[in-house]
Amino acid sequence: MIKMLKNHPFAVQAHFESSIVLTFSVPKDQLQPLIPECLELDLFNDQYAFIAIAMVQTKGLRPKGFPAIFGNDFFLIGYRVFVRYTNNQGKRLRGLYILKSETDKKKMEFLGNLFTHYNYTTTDITQVDQNGRLEITSGKSGFKVEIENTEGDTPLPNNSPFSNWKEARKFAGPLPFSFTYNSKAKEVLIIEGVRQNWTPTPIKITDYDFSFLHSLNLKGAELANAFIIKDIPYYWKKGKIESWEK
Repeated sequence: MIKMLKNHPFAVQAHFESSIVLTFSVPKDQLQPLIPECLELDLFNDQYAFIAIAMVQTKGLRPKGFPAIFGNDFFLIGYRVFVRYTNNQGKRLRGLYILKSETDKKKMEFLGNLFTHYNYTTTDITQVDQNGRLEITSGKSGFKVEIENTEGDTPLPNNSPFSNWKEARKFAGPLPFSFTYNSKAKEVLIIEGVRQNWTPTPIKITDYDFSFLHSLNLKGAELANAFIIKDIPYYWKKGKIESWEK
């Protein structure tokens, strides 16, 4: 019964007040060991794979269709790899594979680990917005992001593999699907997200540091793009399980 509960047994809705996503390009051989056999890396120029770090302020997160009074507000942090999966109908789905998930409240850690395989832990989050800069930090998780509030054209990060923002937007998370793999049962859990008015705006990152990224010991990881979206209704469909064979 507990195992069934963790498979996203019902649809969930929330309002994204803001979602800030930093995407890092990594030589494909560096990320290949981090994903299960059922998935393949989503590549750019057959050379770069990508890992995204998303920081999302959610409002009113609750089972879909429930009144707003049942909703809760959480800050969520997700570390995800861009991947592709070919389902049993032969359709190639583009999505994300979860490496690590964090939140600012114990309630979300409990509920998230009851109804998902995302392995939530609780951490501290501090946000300071002043002098034209937004800084998001966590002492417990050991991360820091500094964003410059600029107007007009925003340049791509210095070492980005992309030549323009049009290319970069193809790797702006979150993507339509997320995947979890049960290697013993050879089953893939597919979760589809549905969004509206999705227009990622480029942002300038002036400083960043992520302990989790360091812990992966990735060689050649570079900030490839950074986007923000605001004021977006979002929901996740009930999880779908299918068998996988080589």
